[in-house]
Amino acid sequence: MGLSDIAEGVEVTTRQRERGVASVDRTAAPLADRLAGHADDLPCEPETAAELAEAYASGGSVGDAAEAVEIAPTTAAKCLHRLGFEGLTPLSPLQRDVLADWLDARLSRTEALELAGVSEREFALAAYVATHDRLPGAAEAVESALSTGEDAMVAKRDALAATLPESG
Repeated sequence: MGLSDIAEGVEVTTRQRERGVASVDRTAAPLADRLAGHADDLPCEPETAAELAEAYASGGSVGDAAEAVEIAPTTAAKCLHRLGFEGLTPLSPLQRDVLADWLDARLSRTEALELAGVSEREFALAAYVATHDRLPGAAEAVESALSTGEDAMVAKRDALAATLPESG
């Protein structure tokens, strides 16, 4: 039995989505300027959003980053979510299921809050995260601005340059 015999009758029923080429834009423009086009969709000013992203990316908590830029922690979490940072919902997977039931009108808000066992503030933040997508252009700008811009292979070669023989 050959491959043609095995493949006989096989047909393609779906098409693969074209996702394009992944790239990182190393634009020299300041992050705040690159976020200006998303000002209407961010919960704070682009300058504040840029400072917040940098403060959060440096390893601080959402609260620490919010304090550094003088905004409320909830606003900071919303902004970071829109900028593409992951893991900013205060709910567990089961609690997110309860939230989804409330969003789909299968539960009242009171029932959902009781079942989720969280505060009003946590519930409101989780609802925001569930109903607002990240801003792709803003997320890419943040990723590019916060990346080291170093190619790992080039960095490794440079680090080992002294140990490699000269090629001539």
